[in-house]
Amino acid sequence: MVNAIVAALMSLIIPGTGQIVSGEVKKGILFLAIEIVLYILFLTVSPSIVIISFLFAIYAAYDAYKGAKSDPHASAV
Repeated sequence: MVNAIVAALMSLIIPGTGQIVSGEVKKGILFLAIEIVLYILFLTVSPSIVIISFLFAIYAAYDAYKGAKSDPHASAV
């Protein structure tokens, strides 16, 4: 079982990692891919993309917390 707070903190730092350790691997990879695209846009298009990236990280942290709380049988990696 993964601690929900740890999963949320992991996703806040790197979106998608909290989902992966909570057992939601496909969702975690999708979130990680979205964050990579946002980072590339930040570097190439506009630094203001960082606001969207930050909001997405907050959503990913919330989702990881919710997912870890609802699945008591999720395995820790």
